[in-house]
Order: sequence, then structure tokens, then C-alpha cells
Amino acid sequence: MPEGDTVLQTATRLHEALAGQVLTRSDLRVPRFATADLSGRTVLDVTARGKHLLTRIEGGLTLHSHLRMDGAWRVYAPDERWRGGPGHQIRAILANAEHTAVGYRLPVLELLRTSEEDRAVGHLGPDLLGPDWDPGRALDRLLAAPERPLGEALLDQRNLAGIGNVYKCELCFLARVTPWLPVGALPDGALPRLVTLAERLLNANRDRPTRTTTITSELRTPPGPPSPPSATPAPGATAATPAPARAPARPRAPQPVRVQERLYVYGRARRPCLRCGTPIRLADQDDRPTYWCPGCQSGPIP
Repeated sequence: MPEGDTVLQTATRLHEALAGQVLTRSDLRVPRFATADLSGRTVLDVTARGKHLLTRIEGGLTLHSHLRMDGAWRVYAPDERWRGGPGHQIRAILANAEHTAVGYRLPVLELLRTSEEDRAVGHLGPDLLGPDWDPGRALDRLLAAPERPLGEALLDQRNLAGIGNVYKCELCFLARVTPWLPVGALPDGALPRLVTLAERLLNANRDRPTRTTTITSELRTPPGPPSPPSATPAPGATAATPAPARAPARPRAPQPVRVQERLYVYGRARRPCLRCGTPIRLADQDDRPTYWCPGCQSGPIP
């Protein structure tokens, strides 16, 4: 699921493939910009702003795209087969002599003047992975609506930009509160710590191929084997003449099993919590699947 870290990775791949190169082909497959031709123009840079992508092109133009739930940009070599989906899902093609970038299932795609980028991203709060990151501003924006459920507040890109549904669930778990707890009801000091943790997690994943929020591998101890029955004397044996039978082996103590999991709660409905073993629960919050552990997280639930 695209979130701030994976959008940044996409921007990096597109920048490496397109920046400084002259476009030999452009094809924007949305009605409003279907006749736009960017061929012959040089791509200046590709940058991420929260969960938005800005491809800046010579002549003061910016191609703005947003991946939302399942959009994607793929980069291919000239003779490489395109594997991002069927042809009818392609919304954009940008090609130069060495690479072709193909945008699939892009719900937002618009061409605008670079000087007017604020129309697309000016509403965003501080970017968790951007040079404008300001935890104080993010905190102020979150606290501006203390009655709002924490999960909804974290997803609101006007508060801080880059958190999606996966990070929302994971951050609430790490804060030990449910996503339905009002922002103003968090314990003292919890919200500043949560904002700091959000920045740390996204930065830790900015270059990882697979998102990981478990700080270290958790340890769980499985149940040990049952104790053996008490030894009974063999026929004919007495306390003075014990049977020669071998004494039963002492049961081995349960050994910790290292559990390799990338996420604490997201996508783990009905599976045991990595910390307490309670089954993870699932419900909708603002039409988004939301996961939490009723054993570790306190606060209201649906």
C-alpha cells in the first residue's frame, strides 16, 4: 500500500530514470490532458511531497500524480516487457532513450504549471520525509481538534504528510491506544512521542524494499511438553531394591521461538498479538480496515 516511504522510493526510481533526459514519448491517458505532448522537453526532477509525486519538466510544467490505494509507477528498459497490469490500466507513459516510465491505475494525474504546484500540495502539513519536517507544527495541527479520533487525525494529510493506513494502525499499537481514542485523551507526553516515532519509522523504511515496523523480532514462548507421570516401582521392586529401569528423562524447558514478523497488527486479524498473544481485531474506521490488539491497546472501540 503506497505511503510516504514507498512514494519516496517511487520518486527516487523515477528521478534516476528520467531526470536530465529528453522525453522521446509522452502519453497521458486522461481526457483532460490526452492531447498534451511533452516530447522534446527535459525532465528536471521528480520529487515526493507526502504521498504526492511531482515530475517537473522543462518549460515550467509539473506532472502531478497520486497513487492512492493501488496506483503504481514502473520503470522499464527499452526492450523489457511491461508487467504492471493490463493495458487499459495505463494512465501515463514517459519515455526517453534509456527508460520508459509507465503509470498504472493512477487516480490523480494532472499537468499544471510548476508555479502553481501549491494548488495540488499546498494544503499538506509538514512532510515526515521532507526538508520541511517540523514536529512542532505537526503537533499543533493534531491538537487543533482534540476531540478527533487519533486514527483519523493521523491520516489527515493536512496535519502531517506521509502516514497511510498501515502506519496509522502500527503507530496506535506502539502508542498502546486504540485508533478511536480522541487525540486530547492521550496520556501526557504521548502525542509528542508518537509524532517523533512516526518520523523515525518512515525514515527507517525509506530505503527498505519491505516495510517493517517491528523494532526487534519479538519472542514468544510456546507451551512446554507435559510433565511425565510419577515413576512407579516395577513388579517385585522395593524401596531397598529399586528396579533397574532407567529413570525418566527430565522434561526440557520451553525454548523461546523467534517470530519473524514485519508488522505488529496490520493485516494480522485473528492472529495472536506478538506481545501478549491476544487475537488481533479488525473493524472499519472511516471506511478503512483498522487493526488493533484489545490486550495491548486501551481506549474506545467500535
